[in-house]
Amino acid sequence: MRIFLFLFLLALPFSAFAQGTTQPDSVISVENSAQQDAAIAVRIREIIQQLDGYDSVAVYVSDGIVTLRGTTLDAATAAALNGLVARVEGVVAIENEVAETTDVIERLTPAVERLWIRFEQFTAFLPLLLIAILAGLAVIWIGFFIARRKNPWDRLAPNAFIADIYRQILRLFFVVLGIVLALDLLNLTALLSTILGAAGIVGLAIGFAVRDTVENFIASIMLSMRQPFRPKDLVEIEGDTGRVIRLTSRATILLSPDGNHIRIPNATVFKARIVNFTRNDERRFTFTLGVDANADIAEAQGIILSALAELPYLLDSPGPSTWVGDVGDSSITITVAAWVRQHETGLFMARGEAIRLAKARLEEAGITLPEPTFRLITQTPQTASAPASAPGRPKAAPVLARPVHADEAQELERIVDAERAETSADDLLAREAPQE
Repeated sequence: MRIFLFLFLLALPFSAFAQGTTQPDSVISVENSAQQDAAIAVRIREIIQQLDGYDSVAVYVSDGIVTLRGTTLDAATAAALNGLVARVEGVVAIENEVAETTDVIERLTPAVERLWIRFEQFTAFLPLLLIAILAGLAVIWIGFFIARRKNPWDRLAPNAFIADIYRQILRLFFVVLGIVLALDLLNLTALLSTILGAAGIVGLAIGFAVRDTVENFIASIMLSMRQPFRPKDLVEIEGDTGRVIRLTSRATILLSPDGNHIRIPNATVFKARIVNFTRNDERRFTFTLGVDANADIAEAQGIILSALAELPYLLDSPGPSTWVGDVGDSSITITVAAWVRQHETGLFMARGEAIRLAKARLEEAGITLPEPTFRLITQTPQTASAPASAPGRPKAAPVLARPVHADEAQELERIVDAERAETSADDLLAREAPQE
């Protein structure tokens, strides 16, 4: 405590010395006049009486040397006397002994007066402030009223999502317009540039922070405007296959063949490779059958085509086709392709039925499907004979073609319809929108 007191006492003479360092640089007169000293003192007193904060300052002049004593509210006010007194004609030197007051009442009185002045200014300014606020709110209300109307936004926008974006832009425009009008009435338009500059910096920082979110939002806009798929379309996106339930402002929702929901961000959908299986009603399926290497390949192909001709739901144009896909060590692989109308016939059910019938017709013709073959080499080779049919085995019933329907696809579409009915407000897919 003694150290702080000692430092404070040391600072007092230095502060007093600093206040008296400014001296006039005029030429000192040789003659000395008491009348001139009195005139200088009177002139300085008249000047400081017109200024606030110098009521307790006394002025003494002797031989042109001005001595200032008393107190002021702060050191800066006391130091300002040096520059003021130095401008008075005839002043030779200045001794500024004015100190900063420590009287609590003297310090609080100006502060209270300033607060009262600010209150009176605010009271006088209040009617203009209320008018400016009401004018700005009226402009904002007009913008929100126009934005709430269905027309013309629903006619201009391809879907509800874009229409809502139009409304948000209109609301933002009228909010800015209302703020500008209020600031203009208050003569504070210079403040607007500061606000916009700060908003721009903050917006830039937020833009970098939520870059993925902004990218996803823009992708949602693009997907809703140029829709690459429709509701209930069977699509493949980034390896995920399912029927489209809906397109939201954040993600695309699919229903997998297993009945699971698949949620893919729109930014991923927009950049992904999309396979739409539903766009074309005609769809091809393929499968392979392996036949014995000693079999007649042309005969096997003819039998397979004949078997496929028994299926009424396969298309004649383009019709079924076969070709040799591969030649193995003990078998020849035949690839078979056929077409169906997938909106009427289940693709996978038709493919399974085609495999079953083709296999049965090949076996009826004596063309067996190859089995793994191992050759055992001994010192006494023996000729293996083909196994004879077991006596007394009953003859198998003939294999017939069975009808195939799109039951599974219809069930998935029924689930999609039910979910779309529950969340129709959040869907951005529209039949009238253009489609890529």
